[in-house]
Amino acid sequence: MENVVYNEHGMLGYSVDAGVIPITERNHIQSVYLLLDEAKRTQEIRPFRKIDDSFKKIVVTKDIVIPHYDEYDILTVNIYDFLLDPHILEQ
Repeated sequence: MENVVYNEHGMLGYSVDAGVIPITERNHIQSVYLLLDEAKRTQEIRPFRKIDDSFKKIVVTKDIVIPHYDEYDILTVNIYDFLLDPHILEQ
C-alpha cells in the first residue's frame, strides 16, 4: 500500500521521498495497512505528534473509515477515498 501512495503522489507532481528528509513540503503522510486497535494507532501517529509545525498530517489506511480529524488534528482516511477523491487533502 505504501507503494501505491508513493506512486500516486509522484504522478500528481508532488516531491516524494521515504525516510528522514528535510521538511520542505506542506503535508506529512503515513501509510498504515490496518489500524487494528488503539495501540497500533498510537504507534503510527507518534511521529506526527513529535513534529511541531502547522503542516497537515494524514494517516492513510486500508480500513474502511469515514475521513475524520482526531484530537491532534491528524486526518485519517481510507486508501480508496485517498486515491479517488481529488479534494480529500483539502478537507
